[in-house]
Amino acid sequence: MRPSPSRDARRKLISVAAISAALLAGTTTSVAVAQTPDAAPAAETTAAASAAAAPAERLIVGYKSGATEANSNTAADADARAKGEKAGEDLDFQRRLGTGAALVDLGAELKKADVADVIAQYQADPQVAYVVPDRINKPLADPNDTEYSKQWDLFEATAGMNVPGAWATSTGSGVTVAVIDTGYVTHSDVAGNIVAGYDFISDTAVSVDGDGRDSNPADPGDWYATDECGTGTGSSNSSWHGTHVAGTIAAVTNNSKGVAGIAYNAKVSPLRVLGKCGGYDSDIIDAITWASGGTVSGVPANTNVAKVINMSLGGSGACTSATQTAITAAVNRGTTVVVAAGNENSNTSGLSPSSCSNVINVAATSRTGARASYSNYGTLVDIAAPGGQTSTGTANGILSTLNSGTKTASTESYAYYQGTSMATPHIAGLVALMKSANSSLTPAQIESAIKTNARALPGACTGGCGAGLADATKTVQAVSGSGGSTGGTTFTSASAVAIPDAGSAVESPITVSGRTGNAPAALQVGVDITHTYRGDLVIDLVAPDGSTYRLKASSSSDSADNVSTTYTVDASSETANGTWKLRVQDTAAQDTGTVNSWKLTF
Repeated sequence: MRPSPSRDARRKLISVAAISAALLAGTTTSVAVAQTPDAAPAAETTAAASAAAAPAERLIVGYKSGATEANSNTAADADARAKGEKAGEDLDFQRRLGTGAALVDLGAELKKADVADVIAQYQADPQVAYVVPDRINKPLADPNDTEYSKQWDLFEATAGMNVPGAWATSTGSGVTVAVIDTGYVTHSDVAGNIVAGYDFISDTAVSVDGDGRDSNPADPGDWYATDECGTGTGSSNSSWHGTHVAGTIAAVTNNSKGVAGIAYNAKVSPLRVLGKCGGYDSDIIDAITWASGGTVSGVPANTNVAKVINMSLGGSGACTSATQTAITAAVNRGTTVVVAAGNENSNTSGLSPSSCSNVINVAATSRTGARASYSNYGTLVDIAAPGGQTSTGTANGILSTLNSGTKTASTESYAYYQGTSMATPHIAGLVALMKSANSSLTPAQIESAIKTNARALPGACTGGCGAGLADATKTVQAVSGSGGSTGGTTFTSASAVAIPDAGSAVESPITVSGRTGNAPAALQVGVDITHTYRGDLVIDLVAPDGSTYRLKASSSSDSADNVSTTYTVDASSETANGTWKLRVQDTAAQDTGTVNSWKLTF
């Protein structure tokens, strides 16, 4: 390749129309499809004409298999130079394509007549099978929403969730997402995708809308005065939190305004459980039940049963049996439950519902792809998604729908927020895309596919951020059968092992065979343990060579029952084949349990 240091500075895109015109005006019998000289020319000329509005600056030249230029870069370069000299232009062989074709630069100041001369020379060359413009392609599903360029979380290569590529396969049609949150304040950029919900707040001091439970989930505002929510709590304007979450999931898209939703053809059912100073477990439990198609006394049957629940909320203390029962029932009804890891920069095991089993627990990442400074972490985290980091710049947050009212609703607006509350709807939106692409998916299959198709975090994460950064395109392609991976080979042990109270560690083995090389960097370890106080348990994965990987530490504050979850382990340094063991020890008195089963997915 000949260097041309000033060419980029003088670059002038040549319209494909000029190249197409030259192709169409030339002797079409010399133009063929691919590198087969006997193929019909019509397809090639039609393709050229169809791209007439796109810019181009290069040609793709396919030489016949017997031509010297087909295998020699030097010969192809000399041929380009010679044809350029005849046209009075400086053509440049750029590189060899994977198909064997040559990429030829057209020069900086080529005019239509010059283009025609160059193409005519290639067409007249008996060693040339075809010559076509190197057209510029753009994602066909990119939306026209006016603020889309600010939604780095959807498309940026560094730490975006790679959403646009998924839209070619799925946009969420036919799926309802229940947003269990502060309710919804009317916003024209979301309204088209809102379906009936419910106000589950039973305490009028919390609801501040003058009544208890009813069918109107409108958000009246959740502002509070100084220390109204307790000493030292300060004051706060209304957050319109549920509306921000709803916009991330399913803002109306391609409407030439505002933002784009991740699953922009899905529907959102707003369920109001949070008001002034927060919301009660009891209301949240009923909302989970109703959203997933269960029955709640005094509440009409749900006509918009959700296949996805988003809970961008949390409270201190480990998951209770009451909350776990509601979540387990929802999952058993086929609803995937997505929850926020929390914003305390601490281990997520100390909060609920993030410490519950059978949920997808989401940590937050910044625009650089590192764990956001506020995000919780730990072995219970399943996946990470963009949550933003406004301390490094407002535009580094997550932009979505909001309202300008400081207390009560005023005019609709858009704003940047940060938090695991913002990361969670990214995953809920992804789940909606997956369910739309493949309605037979179970919650367990959805969680597995999201983890399996995640990519490594671009930045650092101390404490544990699950399987990595979710990749929407790869995941949706996987579940729709067009790419990615729905999960690897699974090895299971279904032999029950009793866990003695405050006793020695017990082990359950799995023998892995038929694999080659090392275990994956995202080895999935599924665990099903019954125990009456899971905080007593220490759980380790033991590799064939005896190396141990801590899955769960003991915690005196984790009083919930059972461990039913999937851990992600970087086991890439371990040989895959051999005997792996799950080691479990009860470290405190008065409670016992059983390892019911466990599995490894490679």
